[in-house]
Amino acid sequence: MTERMTGAQALVRALEHVGVDTVFGIPGGAILPAYDPLYDSTKVRHVLVRHEQGAGHAAEGYAQATGKVGVCMATSGPGATNLVTPIADAFMDSVPIVAITGQVASPMIGTDAFQEADISGITMPITKHNFLVTDAGDIARTIMEAFHIASTGRPGPVLVDISKDALQAETTFSWPPTMQLPGYRPVTRPHSKQIREAAKLIAESKRPVLYVGGGVHKARASEELLRLAELTNIPVITTLMARGTFPDSHPQHMGMPGMHGSVSAVGALQKSDLIIGLGVRFDDRVTGHLPSFAPYAKVVHADIDPAEISKNRHADVPIVGDCKEVISDLVAAIEASGQKGDYADWWTVLNGYKETYPLGYEEFADGSLAPQYVMERLSAIVGPEAFYVAGVGQHQMWASQFIGYEKPGTFINSGGAGTMGFAVPAAMGAKMGRPDATVWAIDGDGCFQMTNQELATCALEGVPIKIAVINNGNLGMVRQWQTLFYDQRYSNTNLQAPRRIPDFVKLAEAYGCVGLRCERPEDVDAVIAKAMEINDVPVVVDFVVHQDAMVWPMVAAGTSNDDIKIARDMAPRWENEDE
Repeated sequence: MTERMTGAQALVRALEHVGVDTVFGIPGGAILPAYDPLYDSTKVRHVLVRHEQGAGHAAEGYAQATGKVGVCMATSGPGATNLVTPIADAFMDSVPIVAITGQVASPMIGTDAFQEADISGITMPITKHNFLVTDAGDIARTIMEAFHIASTGRPGPVLVDISKDALQAETTFSWPPTMQLPGYRPVTRPHSKQIREAAKLIAESKRPVLYVGGGVHKARASEELLRLAELTNIPVITTLMARGTFPDSHPQHMGMPGMHGSVSAVGALQKSDLIIGLGVRFDDRVTGHLPSFAPYAKVVHADIDPAEISKNRHADVPIVGDCKEVISDLVAAIEASGQKGDYADWWTVLNGYKETYPLGYEEFADGSLAPQYVMERLSAIVGPEAFYVAGVGQHQMWASQFIGYEKPGTFINSGGAGTMGFAVPAAMGAKMGRPDATVWAIDGDGCFQMTNQELATCALEGVPIKIAVINNGNLGMVRQWQTLFYDQRYSNTNLQAPRRIPDFVKLAEAYGCVGLRCERPEDVDAVIAKAMEINDVPVVVDFVVHQDAMVWPMVAAGTSNDDIKIARDMAPRWENEDE
């Protein structure tokens, strides 16, 4: 069946057909034709955000909470360029979003017309693919292709830039269109020979580690991972992007690796003789000084993106494929071989690390609030069924360390790009995608002030997220580095000198939210409980914490993981053990 309609109507109809129920955006001149048919749609809800960056992060939060493609929309020029940060964030963290932007009319492209920006060119390095559409007849097919590309293979952001005249022109609409992607064929099935080689290395190893990244969660492979781990009795570490993919409470879980990882996780990698990397990038925040990373280990590296294999660390056994299928095939191969390794001595070493160097934190003599205690109580009171959405910085690390994650996908944060301002709009998107779930944004006072205008969107749209602002009055992670590496010269990191501005409780109330404040450890439980009782409006809790709380353990940037510190001038005693 075919119909005559405008390109704008074809755009909205195509969004309906691919299953979109929510779009985050702001109208403007070039995209305005699309907003007219959107007004009539009974299937697509448009959420009017207060800044396009908020639209992009909300689309990310929606995508991560639901597993579906998130959608954001903006006009040309500054509207489109305001999406660059969330697009880059989604690219780094493999989040499937489609960003739809208006463009000036096609005869004016390249003339420096009003509100013109080459957003296709600008975003080419940070999108999985992007399209510039100047023909109304191409709109429906392009939308179908964009959603297919965003959600298959290694997920990621796709930009669709549509000229204003294409939106206004008449076209013939038919569904489904025929996709034209001859060169796009993601490999999902792993090669059986590589699987057998990996199983052989596992059987021969004495100190193996399952190094689990966000790709395992993206593949929805947590059950397969659990089966593999319990079948082999190999210790598991989960990266920042994989927290919850393997339960924290499981005895085989060693914690999170990397710059602020646990001693047991960092030690497991450094002392291992085999790393089974599943859906990981061997990121610099995990490896530290790359030449000194895991010097005794052979590497099995499985990833759906062939570009990641051996990019940073040579893979002895490279496996290209979807982690769900890789792990399933690996389980089958190990079961068929009947061979299992003996890791008793290895477990003695690793359990020694866990017992000797558990995560801890400093309590302050003046009775001020330790941010880690806030995380512990949030974890205990709110529980593992909730979604926790973090910005970036100290509060992000404390949330990764001191909240217990038992369910895949329940920790959403800006990992690769490290984007300040991520938490509030991403939490809004997560809550809109999962309205029955409890969603807590964990934010710092610096991050919060970048995107807190989306509280207005939450209040008006009826999105009752809860926000814990970890307020130390500073850009905390930068201050920590200034303390450790710049002789305590605190250049431009104090956000509240000479007085506390803004008052976050009053700010919350001005935005139509409930504002609460907590400054003492003895009040934490009651304040969290009160926030949990309020489910009709957003809640902002201003947790005023000590300005000198630090994130430990820590591997300083560019140094070896062997140089991990558990507190200032304190290192674990495992560097010189015999191998």
